[in-house]
Amino acid sequence: MDSIRSTSLRPLSHRLRPLAYGLVAVIGLILALTWGALQVQVTLAGFLNGESIWSKAQKQAVIDLASFAETGNAERLAGYERNHELLVSDGWARDAIASGRYDREAVNRAFERGRILPAAKPGMIFMLSCCTSVTHMREAVQAWRAADRPLRELDAIAAELRQAYAQGRPSPEWIAERLAGINQINDELTPLTNLFSLEVAQGAIWLGRVLFLGVFLAASAASLLWLLMARRILFQIRGTEERYSLLFDSAADAIVMVDEASDTILGANRTAMQWTGLDMETLLRTRLSELFAPLQHRADGAVTGDLLGPGGEARPVEMRSSVTHWGARSVRQSILRDITERVNLEQQRRIAAEALAGIAEGVIIADAERQVTRVNAAHIRMTGFTAQALQGVRFDDLRSLPDGSPLPDSVWKAIDTEGNWVGEVRSRRLDGSSYPELLSISAIRDPDGQVQHYVAVLNNISTAKANEQRLQYMAAHDPLTGLSNRAEFERRCVQAVAQAERERGMAAVLFIDLDAFKAVNDSYTHAIGDHLLVKVAERIAYELGDRGVAGRIGGDEFTVLLSNLQSREQASAIAGRLLTTLAAPAIVGDYEVALSASIGIACYPLDGSDVPTLISNADAAMYAAKTEERNAFRFYSPRMQADARRRIALASELRTALSENEFHLVFQPTVEMRSGRIVAVEALLRWRHPRRGEIPPGEFIPMAEKLGLIRRIDQWVLQAACTQMYLWDRAGVPPLRMAVNVSAHWFGQANFVDDIRALLESRRLAPERLMLEITEGAILRLGEEMERTLYTLNALGVGVAIDDFGTGYSSMSYLKLRAIAYLKIDRSFVTGLPEDSSDGAIVEAMLTLCRNLDITPIAEGIETEEQHRFLLRAGCTEGQGFLYSRPVEPEAIVQMLGAERRAVSPHLRLVPPEV
Repeated sequence: MDSIRSTSLRPLSHRLRPLAYGLVAVIGLILALTWGALQVQVTLAGFLNGESIWSKAQKQAVIDLASFAETGNAERLAGYERNHELLVSDGWARDAIASGRYDREAVNRAFERGRILPAAKPGMIFMLSCCTSVTHMREAVQAWRAADRPLRELDAIAAELRQAYAQGRPSPEWIAERLAGINQINDELTPLTNLFSLEVAQGAIWLGRVLFLGVFLAASAASLLWLLMARRILFQIRGTEERYSLLFDSAADAIVMVDEASDTILGANRTAMQWTGLDMETLLRTRLSELFAPLQHRADGAVTGDLLGPGGEARPVEMRSSVTHWGARSVRQSILRDITERVNLEQQRRIAAEALAGIAEGVIIADAERQVTRVNAAHIRMTGFTAQALQGVRFDDLRSLPDGSPLPDSVWKAIDTEGNWVGEVRSRRLDGSSYPELLSISAIRDPDGQVQHYVAVLNNISTAKANEQRLQYMAAHDPLTGLSNRAEFERRCVQAVAQAERERGMAAVLFIDLDAFKAVNDSYTHAIGDHLLVKVAERIAYELGDRGVAGRIGGDEFTVLLSNLQSREQASAIAGRLLTTLAAPAIVGDYEVALSASIGIACYPLDGSDVPTLISNADAAMYAAKTEERNAFRFYSPRMQADARRRIALASELRTALSENEFHLVFQPTVEMRSGRIVAVEALLRWRHPRRGEIPPGEFIPMAEKLGLIRRIDQWVLQAACTQMYLWDRAGVPPLRMAVNVSAHWFGQANFVDDIRALLESRRLAPERLMLEITEGAILRLGEEMERTLYTLNALGVGVAIDDFGTGYSSMSYLKLRAIAYLKIDRSFVTGLPEDSSDGAIVEAMLTLCRNLDITPIAEGIETEEQHRFLLRAGCTEGQGFLYSRPVEPEAIVQMLGAERRAVSPHLRLVPPEV
C-alpha cells in the first residue's frame, strides 16, 4: 500500500499545532496559578497552625509558671521552660528570616520545635522574608513582635522564682506579688495573640480573593486569546475542506474512503458513484472488496482488478491506497484510475511480443534498406545470429538460392507487386554452416505506400526434409529387415512387368517361406526370431546383389523380384543358391540355429499377366514346395492355385465352424500298461464339415493359429471335455482322468487359471481329474509367465503334462516344477521300438528321468505287442495307441468301462504283463 503525502504547504496537523500549543499554554497557566494558590493556602495553613501552637505554648507557659510560683513544683518549672523556649525559638526564626542572613538548618530546627507543617516551610520563609509589608501580614508580624517584650518580662519573673525557691520557700506576700506580675503579663499577651490570629485569618481571606481573581482573569484572558486563534484556524481549515471537497467530487478518478478494520466504505466521490452505478447510501453499506472481481497485487504497491459497474460491466482499474486516521479509526483512502486504454494497449503489445517471441518460426524485422533491426528467439536458435551481431547487415546477404546463387531481383519485384514472396533458400549460420530454409518476405508500408520495413519469416526445413526422406524410406521398406515392403515390392513388380511387356522379356517372382520358423519363436522367444529374420534378409540381399529386388511382406515370408530374365532356368538357379544360403546355420546371440526354406516361383507372362496374380501364384507354388518336400523350390502350375483357393476357403469356413457347432470331440483311452485298466482318456478335436466331411486337425489347427481362433477353440474343447465328464459321472461311469491339449495362446493369459477354476466348479469336477497337455516349445516361449501359471495350477490341483517331449528345443529345468506331473513320450521315439537301438536308448533315458523326478510317463503311438513289452520292461507306467483303442465316440468309452467292455470293444486289446 502506497503512502501518499499531502501536497499542501502546511498539513492539517501543522496548522492545528498552534491551537494545540495555545490550549496547552492556557491549561498550563491555570495549573500554575492553581498550584500557586494552593501553595499560598498551604503557607497560610502553616501560619495558622503555628499561631495555634504558639498561643497554646504562651498560655501553657503562664499556667506552668503561676503553678510553680504557688507550689515550687520543679516539673511545672520544666514545662514552663519548654514552652518559653518554643516561643523564643519562633521569634528568633522570624527575625532571622526577615534579616535575610540565617542558618537554614537552625531555622528548620526552630520550625520543627514549633511543629510547623513541612509543606508550609518554603512559603512561610518566602512570606517572612518578602511579604511582611503586605496588608494583614504586616499587622500580624507587628503583633507577633510586640509579644517579645512581655515574654522577656515573664522569663525575668521565672528567673526570680527559680532563685527564690532555690533558697527556700518565699513568703506568701512575695509569691502573691509575683503572681500578680504573671497575670499582668498574661493580660498583655492575650490581646496580641488574638490580634495575630485575626490578622492571619483576614490575610488568608484577602489573599484567597486576590488569587481567585488573578486566576480567573488570567484564565479568561488566555481562553479568549485561544478562542480567537482557534476561530482563525478553523476558518482556514473550513476553506481548505471546501476546496478539498470540490477537488474530491470533481476528480476524474474514483476516490473512496474505507474503514481499514471492516473494509466498509465511509465516503466516495461522484466518479465512484458513476462507475459503480450505486448511490451514496448504498455505497456506505458496501464493502470495497464486493465492488471488484479478484484483485491482483503488483510489486510496486498498486492493486489492479476489474471494478464491477452497472449491469455487471467490468472496468479495469488501478488502485493505490494510503492509510490515515480519523480519530481512533484507521481509514484507507483508495484512488481508482481507469486503465482500460492502457490494458488494451498492453494486451496488444503483449500479444504481439509473445507472438513474435513464441512462434516456432524465425522472424527478422529489417528497415527499408533490408538491414536487420530485430530478430526473435527462434531466429537466434536457428542461426546463432543475434540482432546485435546483425547490425548493419542485410539479411538477404546471408541467404542464397538452393543452387548457391544470390537471391535474384525478381524476389524484390514480386514483393513490390504482390506484397509477399515465399521460397526455399539456403541460409548461413553464425558458425559458417548452412541449412535449407523456407523463407517468406513481406513489406510494411507507410500511408504513402513507401516501404518502411521488411518482415522475413523463416523455417529450418532440415528436419522436415530428413523426415520426408525417412518417411519415404519407411513407406517403402520393412522396418525390421530394411527390405522392400509389400507396397514397394508390388510397385517394383509393376515396373518390371511393364518393362518386360515393352521388351518382350521375362520377369519372375520368388515367394520364400522359412520352414519351422514358428518352432524357433516358441523355443527362443520372439526377439531371437526377429534377429534370425534380419540374418535371413541379409543373406537374401547378399545373394541377389544387384540382380533383383528382395522384399518382406509379413512374418517369415520374403519375396524376390527377378527382371530381365531370358529363361526359367535363370530363376531356378537363383532359387537353388538361395536355398543353399538359407540352409547354412546362423549364429543368433548365444544360439546356433539351422533353418531351411521353401520357395515358390511364378514367371511373367506364363504364370500371370499382372502383379497380384504373380504374387498369389508364387505363394501357391511355395505352399506346394512346403507340403511336398520342404527345403525345395517349385514352379507354379495351375493345380497349385486350386489348392491355394481351397486353403482360402477353408480359412473362411473355419471362422463359422464354432458358431455352427461343427466341431466335436472323440476320446482315446490311456491304459495302465501292467493291468490293462483304462485310467484316462484324451479329448481329441474333430471338424465335421457339412460338405467336405471329416477334416483332420493337422489341416485346420495351423490355419486356426494363423487366424487367431486357436484360443476360442481351446476354450470350446475344454468346456466340452468337462461337460462330457459331468455326463459320464451322472451315468455312473467310473471316474476317469481327462487329458486336454491347450495352446500357448490361452495358457499364457492372465485369467487362464481363473477360467479353469470356474469351469471345474460349474461342472462339480475334482481338479485332480483334469490333465492339461502343453508342448515344451510353448513352455519355453512363455518363460516366467508360464512358470507362474504352472505354480497356480499345482496349487489348484490340476496336473500338467509335457506333450511331444524331446521333439523340439528342450529345457530340462521345467521338469523340476511340481506342476509337471506327466511326461508324454512322442510317437516318433516309440515307432522304431524295439528294433531301433537309438530310439530304445532315448526312451529308456526318458523313463529313468521320470522315475528320478517322480513324474508319470505316458507313451504315445503304441501299435504292436513288441512295443508294449519293451515299454513295460523299461518301466513305462501308462500307454496310449491303436494297440489299445483308436479315438472313439463318448458312447464307446461307456461301453469299454462297462461290465462287458472286452466283448463290446474289440479294438481294446490289452496285453497281459510278462512274468
